[in-house]
Amino acid sequence: MEFMTRSSEFTNPQTLSEEIAQRVQGLRKQHSLSIEELAAKSGVSRSMISAVERAQVNATAQVLDRLASALGVALTQLLEVSKPAHPLSRAEDQLVWQEPSTGYLRRSLSPPGATGRLRLIEVQFPSLARIAYEANAAQLPILQQVWLIEGSMEITVTQTQHKLQAGDCLAMTVDQPIVFFNPGAQAARYLVAQA
Repeated sequence: MEFMTRSSEFTNPQTLSEEIAQRVQGLRKQHSLSIEELAAKSGVSRSMISAVERAQVNATAQVLDRLASALGVALTQLLEVSKPAHPLSRAEDQLVWQEPSTGYLRRSLSPPGATGRLRLIEVQFPSLARIAYEANAAQLPILQQVWLIEGSMEITVTQTQHKLQAGDCLAMTVDQPIVFFNPGAQAARYLVAQA
């Protein structure tokens, strides 16, 4: 599992927290929202938003998803480091983010600043981990395909549960509630393609 063991080489968590802080604060101001208004709109506490904007916490995927939805963007847009456009994404430069409550690792494979909406993400999802996302109210519809490379996953889209084994691929849109669960005894690894 080279992906797991080398993750600390790919990103500085402080840099990522600062990037997320700047992006959340910038989008909040762009929408002329106070912290209190964003809290009401997202369901995230004022103190948590303030801590995120000061890069004092490593927020969970659910918190970031709620903020992204309230700000009209995709979660992916909060988790990417802004860099000049380049056609090549070298392994050692790819951004890795670890969700603090479950430990799942998310690695952005696409070149930074790449044109178009297609994004590739590799995920390592720990055994028995579960993450639930609410319906995303992002301005543009986001199409997503999950291709399971190894392990097993249960992905529930609205109320339909899909049991995936290695090699299976599931297509969905992220404008509805989605729950990811790894029922297996080993970590699952999958590729996400978003457009």
